[in-house]
Amino acid sequence: MSTKITKSTAYHKVPRAILTVLEKDSRLTEIWNGLTEVQRNEWACYATTGAKLETRKKHLKRMVSDMRGGKKTLCCWPGCPHRRPKAAKWFGKKK
Repeated sequence: MSTKITKSTAYHKVPRAILTVLEKDSRLTEIWNGLTEVQRNEWACYATTGAKLETRKKHLKRMVSDMRGGKKTLCCWPGCPHRRPKAAKWFGKKK
């Protein structure tokens, strides 16, 4: 694939799972590259949020589906708790 993947986000490093998906799909990479740093950050955080591998896979699948469907941001998700301290209440306290 010749399209370079934008790896910058507002807070998070782009997870390997997202990079793998983007490397296989140039159209999805174009969509990803067209997002703002904050939008990419929200997807990166969402895709890695979840204690179970099954949950993270579900989040990644939703990310791909939503982005292909034209969504740039998540619906019904409080947002990255690392970027927005008020959203942390939705994720419980870190140990």
